[in-house]
Amino acid sequence: MTNDAKFSIESKLPAVKTTIFATMSALAQQHQAINLGQGFPDFACDPSLIEQVHNAMLAGHNQYPLMPGSLSLRLAIADKVSALYRTDYQVDSEVTVTAGATQAIMTCILACVHAGDEVIVIEPAYDSYVPTIQLVGAQPVLVAMRFSDGQFSIDWDQIKSKISAKTRLIIINSPHNPTGMCWQTRDLEALAEITRDSKILILSDEVYEHMVFDGEPHLSLASHPELAQRSFIISSFGKTYHVTGWKIAYVLAPKALTAEFRKVHQFNVFTVNSAMQVGIASYMQNSNAHLQLPDFYQEKRDYFRRGLAHTKFRLLPVSGTYFQCVDYSAISNDSELDFASWLTQEIGVAAIPVSAFYQDATQNNLVRFCFAKSKETLDLALERLAKI
Repeated sequence: MTNDAKFSIESKLPAVKTTIFATMSALAQQHQAINLGQGFPDFACDPSLIEQVHNAMLAGHNQYPLMPGSLSLRLAIADKVSALYRTDYQVDSEVTVTAGATQAIMTCILACVHAGDEVIVIEPAYDSYVPTIQLVGAQPVLVAMRFSDGQFSIDWDQIKSKISAKTRLIIINSPHNPTGMCWQTRDLEALAEITRDSKILILSDEVYEHMVFDGEPHLSLASHPELAQRSFIISSFGKTYHVTGWKIAYVLAPKALTAEFRKVHQFNVFTVNSAMQVGIASYMQNSNAHLQLPDFYQEKRDYFRRGLAHTKFRLLPVSGTYFQCVDYSAISNDSELDFASWLTQEIGVAAIPVSAFYQDATQNNLVRFCFAKSKETLDLALERLAKI
């Protein structure tokens, strides 16, 4: 079928093309490259989790659950958050299950941001933030992290200078994708200081909360009473339990914020896969699944970094997530996109250019690898990278 031009749509997102993740994954498939680009595991989840979901299906949990989410799952979430962060969220009015974290992000922005508002986005940033802001007719205000001596840090003076009477929301992300940095106590205090006595809300993307390394705790905004009062906090079961394709996440927020969130949520997806919610709730009764995750991924991080030490790449520090950024300046002066494409096509290892996480394609000669892979996959990738 051909599309008559008179029926074409004036795009709401004219600058948006296919995401870099889809582009690099397709290129990896075309060239039979090892895909260390897109952030998903290539190993199976715990068979017990599959069993729990299967049992939930057999038990008849196959119809619509409650709009905010299965009560058993919301109870399990509240219990986990209370145990980890010493903060109690009410299951009936402050915990909502979503169809993945990206849906949660969009619903938060739709619920609280109006046309003409400004939203501060700290770059490099996950690629759904800015388009969603633009869809509601608001203005993204971009603030780049400092990058010096191979390390990223938050530029609080710059963020403070960008706050205006129109600022409605600040989006933050820790542990941070793509850099692997984690916020420190001083960052939470700086955020509290610049938002104090204002009506600014915060969207805290914490989908990698259980991937913080070297014995350090995850500093959730849920653990900071002042910030928690103005925050939507998002986490992801897909990331935590190695089931990214299930697309199940949740949002924590005070009662008044949750009420507005759910107004949009009910007309967005209404509710989320019933059997998976019940199965995950049952699986969460054993807290080891998330408590042991930092050690699980730190072992992979350390193994991958030891292998990369024998290559020409310069390794950036990784405090959290399952991503490793590397500087390729000793190999090439190509742009990050060109280098990532070359790496995929000629070397057979796919990566993501860090420039893709900026609106203006900032160039720091960095690409991002995902190490949420089996030892066999990492070994094969390291063997190819060592030949450069």
